[in-house]
Amino acid sequence: MARADFYILPQADERSRFTFICRVCEKALEQGLKVYIYTRDPAQAEYLDRFMWAYREDSFLPHHRIGDTPSAPISIGWGELVPDHRSLFINAADQLIELAFEFDRIAEIVVQDQNLLDASRQNYVRCRDLGYELNRVDMRQRQT
Repeated sequence: MARADFYILPQADERSRFTFICRVCEKALEQGLKVYIYTRDPAQAEYLDRFMWAYREDSFLPHHRIGDTPSAPISIGWGELVPDHRSLFINAADQLIELAFEFDRIAEIVVQDQNLLDASRQNYVRCRDLGYELNRVDMRQRQT
């Protein structure tokens, strides 16, 4: 059964969202999963690419923007750019695109920005209606 994880962060900023995306990527790599991070546009993809290189000094997240070489286990894309796997889809944009529902797993990082909260609620309903196993992880209740 396909699975969708919704991680609810206490913060409202994009930097916190990207930091948590990196944490999800670390866990995914530990589990041997390939990751596709879908971004809003090329500018957000470029920002995330640079962010991942500086995420933590003791961390290495092998990644590439789709279309660049060499390839890596973590792919960053937007628009019609798609990876060659359907393992883990991380949504860094707002609405989930149709491609997301071809993946075994979806991860949604929810921050306390009203527009993103509204989009995440719609994404949750879509996943529920499509029969995904839903997991809600409220990081506001945990120490991060």
